[in-house]
Amino acid sequence: MYRKGGKRLFDFGAALVGLLILAVPMGIVALAAWLTSGRPVLFVQDRVGIGGRIFRVRKFRTMHIRRTPDSPVTVYADERLTPTGRVLRRYKLDELPQLWNVLVGEMSFVGPRPDVPGYADKLVGEDRRLLSLRPGITGPATLIYRNEEEMLARVDDPVKYNDEVIYPDKVRLNLGYLKECSFTRDLHYIWRTILP
Repeated sequence: MYRKGGKRLFDFGAALVGLLILAVPMGIVALAAWLTSGRPVLFVQDRVGIGGRIFRVRKFRTMHIRRTPDSPVTVYADERLTPTGRVLRRYKLDELPQLWNVLVGEMSFVGPRPDVPGYADKLVGEDRRLLSLRPGITGPATLIYRNEEEMLARVDDPVKYNDEVIYPDKVRLNLGYLKECSFTRDLHYIWRTILP
């Protein structure tokens, strides 16, 4: 019953409260990003959502604007990061605008991280069951790979390592979450995200 209705009800209520409580801190973060990096303050990108539908995820912009396509993975101390962006990423403050995505039902607080097209939408077989979940701000894979950018910085080919090692393991972890999703587990993941 939680997955059929309770999860969405919890997401909506908690996102609404979160947006109201964090409105001023988010405004301060937006001002800091604007003063140090210019506009736009928000980074908006297409991601794969529930049922394989594309939606637009919102984050505070943490990278310099490039005119050519960049790598889909970010490594620690990436030269594309702005000074403010490094701080925002370190404390996960760049994720705060995703509360809006949760509020409108495009995301959940807990679930697989929303992938750019070319990953989740390419899943096959049993792995495609992950598309029955709303993407999340946090979750088991997010917590285990909390230091993913540092891991990728230590390998010669970050994209290959992500595609062949990290991403398949994230799929495995998220399939485990799909089987065991519950209100108490979601609270556990949220708590571990706020207080690591």
